[in-house]
Amino acid sequence: MTASPRLPARQLLAAAACAALLAGCATALPPATTLESQLPAAWQAPLPHGGSTAQLADWWHHAGDDTLAALIDAALEGNPTLAAAQARLAQARAQIDVQRAGLSPQAGVGATATRGNASTIGTTAKGVEPPIITTLQAGLQASWEIDLFGGQRALVDAATARAQGAEALAHLARVSLAANVADSYYGLRLCQAVLQTTEGDAASRGETARLAVISRDAGFTAPATAALAEASAADARARSTQQRATCDAQRKALVALTGLPEPDLKQKLAAAQVQQPQAALLSIATLPADTLRQRPDVWAAEREVLATRAEIHTADAARWPSLSLGGTIGAVQIRAAGGSRDYTSWSFGPLQLALPLFAGGRIAAGQAAARARYDEAVANYQAKVRQAVQEVETALVQGAAARDREPDARAAVAGYRQQFKAMEALYQQGMASLPQLEDARRNLLAVENSLSQLQHDDQAAGVALYRAAGGGWQAPEPRSAP
Repeated sequence: MTASPRLPARQLLAAAACAALLAGCATALPPATTLESQLPAAWQAPLPHGGSTAQLADWWHHAGDDTLAALIDAALEGNPTLAAAQARLAQARAQIDVQRAGLSPQAGVGATATRGNASTIGTTAKGVEPPIITTLQAGLQASWEIDLFGGQRALVDAATARAQGAEALAHLARVSLAANVADSYYGLRLCQAVLQTTEGDAASRGETARLAVISRDAGFTAPATAALAEASAADARARSTQQRATCDAQRKALVALTGLPEPDLKQKLAAAQVQQPQAALLSIATLPADTLRQRPDVWAAEREVLATRAEIHTADAARWPSLSLGGTIGAVQIRAAGGSRDYTSWSFGPLQLALPLFAGGRIAAGQAAARARYDEAVANYQAKVRQAVQEVETALVQGAAARDREPDARAAVAGYRQQFKAMEALYQQGMASLPQLEDARRNLLAVENSLSQLQHDDQAAGVALYRAAGGGWQAPEPRSAP
């Protein structure tokens, strides 16, 4: 009895139908999570007023400090950190094409050449060498693994999500660099302000010591008083020297960030006037969710959740049948005994349907690993959201506190300066002692340095808020919940 030629096709259709039924039993993906579910309903810290969202992206051009703007612009040109971020983005985009290639048929060309002899036992005369045969073969081989259950398409989705995350992180690198330059610049300005105060204090103490020595030599001042004045002057000079070294070190850090030659940087800093802190130029959305949607790192963490969720689908798809198709087209030339014959051949198939039955636990382990990676990505995403909320709240609190403290700090400086001048006049008239004068001087020095630090805190809080709010970045497309 001859088998029906249509039987294999029926079997193939039955197997495919069975596979489709099995696909309906696939494990459901984890439930989605949303950004809003991770956030408080409103900010607890006071929001700054004024400014606009557009100014957030390049706030340094609106801060009234041309030197700062020039330094940040210089740092953003050809920075190695930014180049590395762009390289990672290029890798992520290339990975999308790698995964997409898995959805398309694969084709290759191969060629072989062989040379040897062949004989059949009993047909070759004794003592006669068999003929030399040269075989030349070239052909095109093609194969296509059909993505029945979407496992390969899920890998494309995962690669796309990671490329989107890499694009956001490339912007984050720019935000971080601009913020680092601003932090370093404001830190150097603070150091210079403290140095100016310290040098003024050292000059004042030096003048006091000079007059004390003259008075001692004339017999009007006790040697111990003159020694105290000289020790105070020496201490002030030492502090001034240490402060100058600190400023030099901070300037070198700014050189590394901007890539500018140090002589050029020193010239820019020397020509610029020390800027007073500006009012907040940043606009923060009232709702935390609206603000954190501008955070590149939060977006990238969410993209990783989407990527690992897609990889769960790929791991699940490994449990179900796979369908592959192959084919070849070739040409063969055989040369023997001075003659040659040419042949052509083609084949279509095999059309192969394979269902894994036993893999030693490899598929189950792959599924477990995929779900564990997803759980890790969700945890990292939740931690990133909490960190972002903390950073925004902290920057808002620090900025508000600095602005609230500034009037009192200025009043303290004015009061202690007046008290020091009065004490200095009394000392010169012999109505106050040197320890009293030094105590007044220390009080004035402390409040002057505190005011400089407070002004720096206000500037640093603005930079921190710029960084915490995402630097004006916008998501490239409507977001789907992970």
